[in-house]
Amino acid sequence: MKFVLVSGGVISGIGKGVIASSTGLLLKTIGLKVSAIKIDPYMNIDAGTMAPTEHGEVFVLNDGGEVDLDLGNYERYLNVTLTRENNITTGKVYQKVIDKERKGEYLGKTVQVVPHLTNEIQDWIERVARIPVDDTNEEADVCIIELGGTVGDIESAPFIEALRQLRRRAGKNNFLQIHVSLVPVIHGEQKTKPTQAAIKDVRSAGLAPDLIACRCSAALEKATTDKIAMFCQVEPEQVIGVHDVNSTYHVPLLLEQQKLLTQLTDILRLDQITVKKELFAKGQSVWGQWKALTSQQDRSFETVSIVLVGKYTSLHDSYTSVIKSLEHSAMRCGKKLNLLWCDASDLEAESKATNPAKYHKAWHDVCTADGILVPGGFGLRGTEGMILAANWARTNKVPYLGICLGMQIAVIEYARNVADLKDAHSVELVPDTPHPIVVFMPEVSKTHLGGTMRLGLRPTIFQEGSEWSKMRKLYGGAQEVHERHRHRYEVNPEKVEFLASKGLHFVGKDDKGERMEIIELKDHPFYVGVQFHPEYLSRVLDPSKPYLGLVAAASGCLDKIIAETPSVESGVINGAANVAI
Repeated sequence: MKFVLVSGGVISGIGKGVIASSTGLLLKTIGLKVSAIKIDPYMNIDAGTMAPTEHGEVFVLNDGGEVDLDLGNYERYLNVTLTRENNITTGKVYQKVIDKERKGEYLGKTVQVVPHLTNEIQDWIERVARIPVDDTNEEADVCIIELGGTVGDIESAPFIEALRQLRRRAGKNNFLQIHVSLVPVIHGEQKTKPTQAAIKDVRSAGLAPDLIACRCSAALEKATTDKIAMFCQVEPEQVIGVHDVNSTYHVPLLLEQQKLLTQLTDILRLDQITVKKELFAKGQSVWGQWKALTSQQDRSFETVSIVLVGKYTSLHDSYTSVIKSLEHSAMRCGKKLNLLWCDASDLEAESKATNPAKYHKAWHDVCTADGILVPGGFGLRGTEGMILAANWARTNKVPYLGICLGMQIAVIEYARNVADLKDAHSVELVPDTPHPIVVFMPEVSKTHLGGTMRLGLRPTIFQEGSEWSKMRKLYGGAQEVHERHRHRYEVNPEKVEFLASKGLHFVGKDDKGERMEIIELKDHPFYVGVQFHPEYLSRVLDPSKPYLGLVAAASGCLDKIIAETPSVESGVINGAANVAI
């Protein structure tokens, strides 16, 4: 087993996840099997209870694991299926060690950070690295390990010590470290001092980076590269420049141009690994498709504008997978995505009185956009604005997609304005509503929030008579689809028959026929709501079907996309087919 550690210095949030994913993609292009692990040094057990505006998106895996958004990058770039075990947190590791201590497994020893905690971290990495993550069902050749935060953070200290020991345990030519650092540009000059200090910090912790990836707003100048090489005691070719590019999909090409793959091969002796011919051929095919895709994206001049009406728009990372799904779909339609951000609260009447400029800007974006997207969320704030946006889309025949809460919003809007239930609402938002359209699921805990939602990959069954459904056609006419879920509330089963009689079609339900999964309007260009989160299964070359439907309808090419969609003979399909990427 080979390990590639991606760590960071100076500041966090400079693209370690994209660099780690891009490195893994390059390894896959030569036929290697790649897995990935993300280390998050926070004390939380998982990301499930963390605020999106503070930590970014919570990504959900097939097994229901609520994890860091970087695992979404790994799955999208590497076309792998990870588990909750691939996300290590301080909380998880301490919990494991304390459980062992309570069971007496340490045989009376004084339990310490070194060796007990550090050994647990190493054992965890080695165990998870060997779990098959792709359709070969074989152990990976290389495991990418991303260490969250920055070296020098007090929370990271046990992990850095464990990784130092892992390097020795793995042996020569089996462990490589890429350290990502920032090269700021001050008054037009690229400054190397922060990188020099970052390398000094990581070396003082016992690690020795083999490659230094320098994030900069512009391409590194030769003088900058030479200076970093001299003061950081590496060769100039070991300094990799990662400057700002039009799209993160260009990063693998940028790394490939600087011969990162050659460096990895030389240091890790990758040429000694036996690679199957079919995997090498598949890897080369992937690389060709990737380059063609990014080239097409650069040539796309016609735009399609989608307005995202959400609750957490102050931090765009809250919707990372949503953004990626829209990008994938726009590329599939040959368009350039123009994503408009609208805080749902700004659409409400109160905003008109308190901040008229924001109010008018929000409504201008909603009224001029080619399509409207209302993603998931929790809590009352902004929901009336979402209902207004759904009403605009329905009455003006504007393509609409509601995800999770967005589907519930569409049902509430329909109940109020078509079914004449004027005070209809969700019990999550208004507990004493006289018309509870959305209710709490009986099997879910109201007090313990962590890991207690309806989570993970679950089936949705298209109902008899739904052959007309645009959504079903986008899934290739499949009878059953599998998508990932994350919710506590559902459409009230007692209201379904009444709403259906008023023209709201519940075309998809769960495998028991009790839980509403997909709604759709028949006499509309595209008005769809889904209870699941299809963005979690979107891939670069195989966009999420609901998002593709929205963007295609907004672009005026939905019929063409449907005509090009292959039928699913087996009748069962995952949210995104298992393709090259």
